[in-house]
Amino acid sequence: MVTNFFLGANSGDGFQSLYDGFTDPGPLRDLMVLKGGPGVGKSTFMKYIGKRAEEAGEDVEYIWCSGDPDSLDAVRLSRLGIIAVDGTSPHVVEPKYPAAADRYLDLGRFYDVDALKSHRTEVEGYTAACSGAYRRAYRAFRAAAEVEEELREQVTAGWDREKLLRRTEGILRRELGRRGSGAGTAVERFLGGKTCKGAICRYDTALTLASRAYLLLDSWGLGDTMLQLIAGEAMDRGYDVICCPDPEHPQRLRHLIVPEAGVCFLTQEGTFPGSPYRRLHLDGLLHPQALRQNRARVRFCRRMHRVLLEEGMEALTQAKASHDLLEQVYHPFVDFSGVQEVALREWERIAALLPG
Repeated sequence: MVTNFFLGANSGDGFQSLYDGFTDPGPLRDLMVLKGGPGVGKSTFMKYIGKRAEEAGEDVEYIWCSGDPDSLDAVRLSRLGIIAVDGTSPHVVEPKYPAAADRYLDLGRFYDVDALKSHRTEVEGYTAACSGAYRRAYRAFRAAAEVEEELREQVTAGWDREKLLRRTEGILRRELGRRGSGAGTAVERFLGGKTCKGAICRYDTALTLASRAYLLLDSWGLGDTMLQLIAGEAMDRGYDVICCPDPEHPQRLRHLIVPEAGVCFLTQEGTFPGSPYRRLHLDGLLHPQALRQNRARVRFCRRMHRVLLEEGMEALTQAKASHDLLEQVYHPFVDFSGVQEVALREWERIAALLPG
């Protein structure tokens, strides 16, 4: 089984990270922390490990980069307890039990250091441009979040919480009537977020893990109450859950997956592939008078919100363009054959753990 998640997200509060729980070495056999700068082959290394593991029939979890969703930040082989992770900024990872549980893999040693010294001006310029673009993106996202949150407080006044609780009870009876076989634990993953390619949601992963999808039509964040209740009850009943926070408000749940029960709860973002098992129209829980009184303001704020999001996305695109130029400076001075040799050696170590 292959799944795809994010552990980082771009938001009005800057870079949001879920890496701490993911890279806890306690339950792991081996945590490889990849070090090395732009263009050195960290993502290529992880894609190689993931591909070989897929070919060997292992479950593989890919963690994609929030800045560039075509680039990997980590790969996890869950059955074997093995992770390879990009340990560089903005999600710095350091070994806690060196060699015993986790370790560095320094790919930076494959740079031609002497040759790169003559390209310092280019490196500094593209690095500054990339950082500046991210700052612009985060300012735009912060303004968008403030517009949205102020409006939310007005529109959701007096919403029908009791009706939502009744719906939630019905779902719990229908979907979680029997006890699960897990430890009742939760892991956190982002299912998507704002990227240089626009807003992304990996519905495919949720539908790989669960055959029944409840699609929440929820413009105002009311679903968090439902998802928190379902997550808590699921864990109390022995189900392991995957909690997917809202990148802009990490204290709120945006999506929830209960793999053993074969069910997931997804807040609609963009186009949903296929037909969901059920649709939950949570916007209908709002008091009609609150919407009528704020109709003009809703239109204005949604327009402002859209413009600010577009500004932030454009800045992320500029950041990606600057990073691509930075990598082009480095690429001619990387010994990729050496990186490939390291990847092959690490795969041989992993392959020795496979059955048969």
